[in-house]
This record gives sequence, C-alpha cells and structure tokens, in this order.
Amino acid sequence: MQTAPREIVRRCLRFERPPRMPREMWALPWAYEHLKDYIDEINRRFPSDFGAPANVYRPSPRVRGDQYGIGTYTDEWGCVFTGIQKGVIGEVRNPQLQDIEDWKSVVPPYETLPENTARARDQVNRSCAASPLFIRAGCCPRPWERYQFLRGTENAMIDMMTLDRPVLELLRVIHEFYLRELEFWVRTDVDAISFMDDWGSQRQLLIPPGIWREVFKPMYRDYCDLAHSSGKFVFMHSDGHITEIYPDLIEIGVDALNSQLFCMDIAELARIAKGKITFWGEIDRQHVMPSPDPMAGREAVRRVAAHLYDPAGGIIAQFEITPGSNGAVAVAIFEEWERVEEEARLGSGSSGGPAQVS
Repeated sequence: MQTAPREIVRRCLRFERPPRMPREMWALPWAYEHLKDYIDEINRRFPSDFGAPANVYRPSPRVRGDQYGIGTYTDEWGCVFTGIQKGVIGEVRNPQLQDIEDWKSVVPPYETLPENTARARDQVNRSCAASPLFIRAGCCPRPWERYQFLRGTENAMIDMMTLDRPVLELLRVIHEFYLRELEFWVRTDVDAISFMDDWGSQRQLLIPPGIWREVFKPMYRDYCDLAHSSGKFVFMHSDGHITEIYPDLIEIGVDALNSQLFCMDIAELARIAKGKITFWGEIDRQHVMPSPDPMAGREAVRRVAAHLYDPAGGIIAQFEITPGSNGAVAVAIFEEWERVEEEARLGSGSSGGPAQVS
C-alpha cells in the first residue's frame, strides 16, 4: 500500500525516513502560458504532495484589476501594483503611506476574514479530509513586505534604521492583523501554516541582523508558537542571502524553510542547519532554471544532494518556474532527485549519491 502524500511530508519534517522525498513545483501564470506541455508532464510524472484548503476568504471591495496582468492592480490593503509583464506580479511605484506620521490611516483587510468562523472552519476541515495531500493554510503573513508595500522600499529601509514610534505602530497594526488571521487557521485541520518575507540581497541581509532580531524575530516567534500550540507545522519562504538568520529561524521553531540556496554557501548551511530544519528546496532560479542545457539542472541537484540530502528526511524537492525558465531543466531536476534516492536505496555513493552526474 502506497504511503499518502500527507504522511510522506510529515515523516520528512520529523526526520522519520519517508519512503521518498516530498516534491513541489511552483509556477507563475507565465509558465502555464509558455511551458504548458512541460507543466502537464511534471504534474503527471511528479505530482505535488502539497495542496490547498477551501477558500473561505470574503472578497474585498478594495481589490481592483488583475494581479498578474499588465497595468495596475489594487490589493486588499489598498496597495497599488504596476505590472509591465503578463503573468508576473508587478511592483508598488507610488506607496499609499508617503508620510509615516499618517500610519493611523492604514486599515488592514479584516473584512476579508470569515464572518461565520464555525461555518468557514467546517468548509476547511471537509476539504482537508477529502484530500490525501499535505495541506498548508490559505494565508501567508508577510510583515516586512507588507510594510514595504505600504511605505515603499526606500522609505521602509530608512524607517528600519530609525525605528521611530510611528514605524513601530505601523508594524504593530500589520502584525495584529496577521495574528488574527492565523488564529482562525490554526483552529482548522490544515497540516501547516506558512509565512514569508524576502530578507536577503544577493550577498547579505537587507537590514542589520541586530535590527532584524529586535523587530521581526519576535513576530515570527509569535507565528511559530501559535502554530505549534495547535499541532501545526510551520513553513517559511525568504529569498536572498539569509545565512545569518538561519539559526534564529531554527531557534523560534520554523520547521521548513524555502530559501535561495545558491545565493549562499550550501556547505555552510549544512553545517549550521542540516538535521535541525527541513530544506524546502530550492534550485537556482537565476542561472540553472533558465539554462538551455538540462544537465545544469541535474548538476544542481547533485550539488544540493551532496551537502543536504539525507534519507531520514529534512529535504523537499522543490523549485519555481519563472519567466525565462527552461521546462526541460525542470523535468530533469525531478528525474535527478529520483536517481539520487534510488542510489541511496541501493547503498551506492555517499548519502547524497555521487558528486558527478553520469
């Protein structure tokens, strides 16, 4: 009898030797338009072990436009994004909060949260029961990125260096909304909650680590504590070079972390984090995924496997297909992970298989 995807992921997160690695592919709408045949092949040969619950959010009257379209899109917080490429989310060019002293004008989208929580919880629970997949909650707190959307990146960077009272008040408003949102989800039957914030540049954190630990680490600890108190796993995504905060994220209880491994020293990450957290992907989006040669994907898998693979668990085969990605590389990545696992089962090579692709 085959092990259900939900159990495969759980055993991976607990380092309980899953029968195979969990897998997950992310793809922007661009990919479904330009690489549909490859997407279909991957979904057929390497179906994801992750799923989503029933959508119980209420529509917000503030939302306008197409999130992935060309032109402007207004989200549920009232932030206006400008898109210049179809299938990709745009960016905020004119932040709504030009003066931080106007922080009280920010109104979180409480109107989107379920009005009848008991009925919404029942909908979510029924969708979880009907699926064999590992279900992550349908929310994604992102306090730092939300702050940037409201203030603009340049203003946000300056604000983090001053931490004046209005700055902290705005962060409190954002954080309180996300806590309210998470309080609903942890009382459902989802397997995990997730949150995100891109914290790295190509070479280092965007702000001094001390400020990150003072301001944002306590927020993330709140999310982790809330989830774990209800028996939920915690997933986090953060792009860029974030080696400095890996130990902090382990300390507060993040169970699985999606980060740009190839921006960092993978051997160093193995030293500080292997066996303590699950590496939720990924494979390099900047150079490997767009490569014209599928061998680049296979070699990237071997590089990750040599340092991070362990049959006991702690690693998820994950990558994202973004504009410019090569579908053949994506297929090769999942194929190579299967080879790594097969070699480990046969006892050949090291725990991550041979260092070179044959």
